[in-house]
Amino acid sequence: MTLKAEEAADTDWPGGHAPTTKPPPHDGWGARSPRLWSARRIPAALVALVTLCASGVLLYDVIAVRAGRRAGAWRTRLADEMATRPVDDLWLLIGGAVAVVLGLWLLILALTPGLRRLIPLRAPDGYAEMGAWLNRRGAELVLRDAALRVPGVSRARVRVGRRRVTARADVRFRDPATVRDDLTQALRNQCRQLALAHTPRLAVRTRHHTR
Repeated sequence: MTLKAEEAADTDWPGGHAPTTKPPPHDGWGARSPRLWSARRIPAALVALVTLCASGVLLYDVIAVRAGRRAGAWRTRLADEMATRPVDDLWLLIGGAVAVVLGLWLLILALTPGLRRLIPLRAPDGYAEMGAWLNRRGAELVLRDAALRVPGVSRARVRVGRRRVTARADVRFRDPATVRDDLTQALRNQCRQLALAHTPRLAVRTRHHTR
């Protein structure tokens, strides 16, 4: 009977041969949402304001000189200081260090996306043009609630990073090792339901309380 059933099942497929492997499971989530880039409005406004003020003052002095007036005292003194001060002067070194730090800060702002409080999610299948992001604090609250639903956990604290989720739980009853396994599985399932763009690594720590 078993052999006949297998032969009958094989004839239902084109060519009389059933596929040898099962299709991979699908969770219903497709493309990852891209990282959001911060507009950096405050740094951009500060740089634009400083540049505008310095350029305006310099342009005014240049126009005044072209009109037959003497150069401003600040520009004359600045030119004299730059021509007479040695390269190893303390104030020149301090000014150069400040300029380097400011330049590095601007480069970091220009090359990094920012908005670390927003976590990219996966878009549903068939909606690759859709983007979704979750507030990091909101993800921590959802994962903390999932941790508190695990039997034996009386208090939980969850921190969500870009690649890592750290959970600390206080265990009032049950075996701490069993609670840790259940807590890890609950957090893993909750992360899957949140459809995070990057599957985070889980770091679960439990502490047993007898009182």
